[in-house]
Amino acid sequence: MAAAEQKARTTYDNILRLVKDAEVADPIRFLREREIVHYQRFGEALRITQEHLDSRNFYAFNPEFDAPVFCQAAPPAPGGSDCGCGK
Repeated sequence: MAAAEQKARTTYDNILRLVKDAEVADPIRFLREREIVHYQRFGEALRITQEHLDSRNFYAFNPEFDAPVFCQAAPPAPGGSDCGCGK
């Protein structure tokens, strides 16, 4: 998404270099400024999303969650992690 705003901004810059008429240049400047704001808001939204994603999705980013769990009743059997208790 951010690439689209950057491409539009570059296009507006190129148009502004060519256009001398103020009636054409003013709306193009407005559109260019709008793309800059969109780019900033997209960056802010992405940052907020990444911060909250880590806090709510505990298991997706917790390496301990995928660690093997051994039964507390007996040590693991040789060559495997199944102690035979059915857990």
